[in-house]
Amino acid sequence: MTHKLVILGSGPAGLTAALYAARADLAPVVISGMMAGGQLTRTSEVENFPGFPDGILGGELMEKFRAQAARFGAVFIDGKDVTSVDVRARPFAVVLDDERIEAGALIIATGASPRMLGLPNEERLFARGVSTCATCDGAFFRGKNLVVVGGGDSAAEDAVFLTRFATAVTLVHRRGELRASKIMQHKVLSHPKITVQWHTVIADILGADAGRVTGVRMKDVRTNREWDAPCDGVFVAVGHTPNTALFEGRLELDQGGYIVTRGGTATSVEGVFACGDVQDHVYRQAVTAAGSGCMAAIDASRYIEQHE
Repeated sequence: MTHKLVILGSGPAGLTAALYAARADLAPVVISGMMAGGQLTRTSEVENFPGFPDGILGGELMEKFRAQAARFGAVFIDGKDVTSVDVRARPFAVVLDDERIEAGALIIATGASPRMLGLPNEERLFARGVSTCATCDGAFFRGKNLVVVGGGDSAAEDAVFLTRFATAVTLVHRRGELRASKIMQHKVLSHPKITVQWHTVIADILGADAGRVTGVRMKDVRTNREWDAPCDGVFVAVGHTPNTALFEGRLELDQGGYIVTRGGTATSVEGVFACGDVQDHVYRQAVTAAGSGCMAAIDASRYIEQHE
């Protein structure tokens, strides 16, 4: 059976696309993936999504997204990952663990995964003081002492942004100079709240027994000397990896591996659309992902109408 529309991914972009497509009577099939709800389910409270003045848990927000899409007829395939996608000809073929489905149009909303440090307590303390999104979580750390890990523009921007809330910010970088742009370097190095810890890496994050971040173990890469430094939060800003491995050689990707879109959400293959963090390496917010999911559904709906 060939479905009119298949959506890959179930974060804010994929579920918003599902809602709009379902309301357009396209009966979209949503492949949730092994992380249903996307990265937002790994956060705690979300305070910057419109319509929730008191905040809402990330997982609960995604449940509401899903319920709304299901109400209008979206169908979900849970607990299975896509193993291959063939977009060389319509209908497009999507192969799951043990089945193959076909689609007249395809929306890719597989997102991007933040790169982590691989530390023993990093996963244990994620959303308990460890974060990968300063814009999302910075306001929870008013009057706190924070650590930012990284040396590029993202880390520099996060460090400067967090000074709005934090008492002090330590930027930890393994090299002796920042990789960030000159203007961002100047902002970091001249800011009275920011201290740069050069030639240093984080050997571990402390606080597992307390259930929240209480400090970090730093390591000088030149001497291997280690010491503990107290802090209330750790923001990892060492980049993101777009979840586009399935589309290499099949769709146009930029140098960072993100799907290239033009004229809205159209990709290099007619009938295939992309939305959310899989094609956005600038904003990476739930609300912008949701907005691009709406765009992708409208673009796909118009495409399907033209080709039915």
